[in-house]
Amino acid sequence: MNVQVRALDGSVAKEMELPEVFSEEYRPDLIKKAVLALQSTRRQPHGTYPYAGINHSAVGWGSGRGVSHVPRLKNSSRAAKVPQAKGGRQAHPPKVEKVLIRNINKKEKQKALRSAVAASIREDLIQARGHRYEGQVPVIFEDRFEELSKTTEVINALTAAGVFADVERSKVSRKVRAGRGKLRGRRFKQRKSLLIVTADQPLRAAKNLAGVDAVTVGQLNTEHLAPGTQAGRLTIWTESALLKLGGK
Repeated sequence: MNVQVRALDGSVAKEMELPEVFSEEYRPDLIKKAVLALQSTRRQPHGTYPYAGINHSAVGWGSGRGVSHVPRLKNSSRAAKVPQAKGGRQAHPPKVEKVLIRNINKKEKQKALRSAVAASIREDLIQARGHRYEGQVPVIFEDRFEELSKTTEVINALTAAGVFADVERSKVSRKVRAGRGKLRGRRFKQRKSLLIVTADQPLRAAKNLAGVDAVTVGQLNTEHLAPGTQAGRLTIWTESALLKLGGK
C-alpha cells in the first residue's frame, strides 16, 4: 500500500510503501489485554497494619447477661476485635502481598502492538475515538519534521496537514474530575490527542501541546496507540520512523 509523504507546508513531497506491519489483523481482545497489563505495573501496593483492630484487651462477658458473646472493651460495653460489630476491625482489609500485576505472554504482547499499529490507519476506528482531522490517514511527514525546535513550527505543520483541530479538541476538553480523585493528584481529566512517532529522538517541541504524546519507535507501546484500551489513535509518523518500524 502506497501512501503520501507530506512536506512541512502540507504539500505532497513523495510516496512510500507502508511496512507490512500495517496489514496485521485487528485484535481488540489482545490490545485490551496488553494495555491492562501495562497499566497494572503502575499500581502501587498498599495495605493495612496486619494487627489493626486486633490489639485490644477486649474479652467477652460470657453467659448470664443476656447479651452476645462478642469481645468487649474493659470497663465498657463497646464491642471490639470482631468485624461484625460496630467499631470492630475491618473484615477483609487490603493486603500488600496481593498480586497486582497482570501477566501477558510475549507473543501476545507483540501481536497486540502490531495490531494497534495497524489500527492507527483505519478511519472507522479513528473516527470512533472522536478524533478530528481533514484528509486521509496515515499522516506521514518528511524527516525535516523531526528537526523542528519550536512549538509554533510544529503547530504550523500540523495545521497544514489538517490535524491541529484535534489538539484544540483536547484543549477544550480539560475538566475538573468528579469525586475524591481531585484531592489525590488527579484533579483534571483531558482527552488524548495526537501521537507523534519519530525515529531516534522524541519531538520535544510538541510536548506542551494539549493531549499530544511524542515518542520514538523504540519507546512505542500498545497503550500509546490505544489509550484506555480503545485502538485507533490519530498518529503522526515520520518517514524514518516508518522505515525503522519496517526493519530497514
